[in-house]
Amino acid sequence: MKMLRGLLIFLLMASGIHAGASEALSQESFRVRWVDDGDTVMLENGRHVRYIGIDAPEVQKGDQKGEPLGKEAAAFNRNLVSGKRVRLVFDREVSDRYGRWLAYVYLPDETLVNAALIKAGFAHLLCQTPNLGRIGLLLAAQRRAMTAKRGIWGNLQEKAKIYIGNRFSKRFHLPDCPRAKEIHPKNRVIFTRIWDPFWEGYAPASCCMSP
Repeated sequence: MKMLRGLLIFLLMASGIHAGASEALSQESFRVRWVDDGDTVMLENGRHVRYIGIDAPEVQKGDQKGEPLGKEAAAFNRNLVSGKRVRLVFDREVSDRYGRWLAYVYLPDETLVNAALIKAGFAHLLCQTPNLGRIGLLLAAQRRAMTAKRGIWGNLQEKAKIYIGNRFSKRFHLPDCPRAKEIHPKNRVIFTRIWDPFWEGYAPASCCMSP
């Protein structure tokens, strides 16, 4: 039975029928074999899973420097899921361009791991169209963490006098960023504190807002 179910999942994904694939996969539970960092894990079947809707600080990998609280975020994630069975719930897309599954990850007690990391201040919201099914829940968790100044919110540093947000992409930029200058006027929004775009659900643009 398991072999047939696995074959069905493979055929659904190979054919690009994401809705069917996600429904079939969501009926399964998987054991977490390895925790890569604060927002990515590897399952016992060898698949990597990227948590939808969040972005955690990077850990050091080879020559790539780690970010503040990267180790702590990975440790928190490891404590939550390592060696445990989890249930994956998918949104509009099953996988990303790297072949990683994109999922909301639930523990047996129905704890949503994505939200738990945000609530603890070890990740921030990352809106990625079209996977927006639980954005409201995640934003509410982020605002609670911000109000309590947990984790990354305890020492949020200003990087400029203003920040340029894009209403369409839900990203914000430094004012001198070339991408900021390309934002259509109807999508452009100005923030005067770095706190404000995060509160409204924007995420820092990787092209100019790296730590």
